[in-house]
Amino acid sequence: MKKEKRTAAELQLPGVRPDYEEKLIQIIRGNASPRVMKEQVMDFHENDIAAILEDLNVQERKKLYRILDTGTISDVFSYLDNGEKYLDELSVRTAVEVIAQMDADEAVGLLKRLEKTKKETILDLLDEKSKKNIRMIAAYEEEEIGSRMTTNFIQIGPGLTTAQALESLIAQAKYKDNIMTIYVTDEHQTFYGAIDLKELMTAKEGVELEELIATSYPYVYAGEDIEECIERLKDYSEDSIPVLDNENRILGVVTSQDLVEIVEEEMGEDYAKLAGLTAEEDLREPLGESLKKRMPWLVILLGLGLVVSSVVSIFEEVVSQITLIVYFQSLILDMAGNVGTQSLAVTLRVLMDESLTRKHKIGLIWKEVRVGFCNGMLLGSLSFLLIGAYIRVMQDKPLSFSYLISGCIGAALLIAMVVSSFTGAIIPIFFQKIKIDPAVASGPLITTINDLAAVLSYYGLAWIFLLQVMHLA
Repeated sequence: MKKEKRTAAELQLPGVRPDYEEKLIQIIRGNASPRVMKEQVMDFHENDIAAILEDLNVQERKKLYRILDTGTISDVFSYLDNGEKYLDELSVRTAVEVIAQMDADEAVGLLKRLEKTKKETILDLLDEKSKKNIRMIAAYEEEEIGSRMTTNFIQIGPGLTTAQALESLIAQAKYKDNIMTIYVTDEHQTFYGAIDLKELMTAKEGVELEELIATSYPYVYAGEDIEECIERLKDYSEDSIPVLDNENRILGVVTSQDLVEIVEEEMGEDYAKLAGLTAEEDLREPLGESLKKRMPWLVILLGLGLVVSSVVSIFEEVVSQITLIVYFQSLILDMAGNVGTQSLAVTLRVLMDESLTRKHKIGLIWKEVRVGFCNGMLLGSLSFLLIGAYIRVMQDKPLSFSYLISGCIGAALLIAMVVSSFTGAIIPIFFQKIKIDPAVASGPLITTINDLAAVLSYYGLAWIFLLQVMHLA
């Protein structure tokens, strides 16, 4: 159980958060007896204790392990991202007890990061129930929701009275702390519904248990892909959602805390993909692994970049005769990239809705094109006025020359923004159609494609309008 209490001595000025970590370190490095030290340490949340482990040396950590019971150590380890580093400091017996008392999904995550021999040793020494739960969760792929469930939940069978259901809850609550929702199974052990703890505890005498059961309670199947079911789970504000096998039996639950972590991870993965990475990185990742994740897209983008450069070289005549036009190339490219990224972000968000029809997707593309056109008209007109005035005043060019150049820039900006809006919407939809994660239609890819479109429209328009039609050179 996670404690929230703090000692009276720790109360600080209103609005000022006490430095719990520093106080904890002082306690552990102090000379108090083990009993007194344990009482002081247990006044802090396990997350605070986990936060200081890195600041302690090995002897200080072992001192901490000795004064804490294995249940508390288990709770502390559940807040660590690198628990395997500290598990090696425990004796094998203590490590086994810590793993056994962790939620099965957290134990699986920790065991996966252990060296193979130690992992097998701990698994062999675990009790049969813990071993069964860990192996069940470990059997699911990382992208399946079953890999994120916990077996820490309350379950009751059919035919109980309200009083009997309460008795069963109390008996199970000694070993499980996810008690806010009680799950009910029928005589065939299949999922029947759920009961809210508050409704069970406040039920009037004589009320049948059946009246308290929500038989339309949401659930997911263990083999479902996380990305496919996460949006559905987020629509519910329940503290946990049951996870079923193919025979509709409850295997575990996904808690609200699990959902928060999953959403954060999915956002991190999508952000990595938008940045042109094949997967998310962390600070401890080896150099080789980081290079492996970044290099594929960079090679592709290098090729596309060479294409863009080649296109610019095609219009060498324009650049040589109207040098001034090069000054405003970055403006066209930047605006095209910005608009494309905006359309990409909107499209990725909309594509999360699995109920989208072909008509909806076409409507989305059409809307983005219209948005791009309207923005392009406004910004193109503004560019026409301001850039024309800039060239006339700052470059001391004739008025007609100045506004012919700015008119070309404004028109190119309009074309580039329309094309960028279109590509920002169509590319992720195309990727989804061919069964590739739309997030891989990343920012760098969209930007490079839009650079190509912007260069073609800008220099192409300059060549046709300024050189061929107006003979400006």
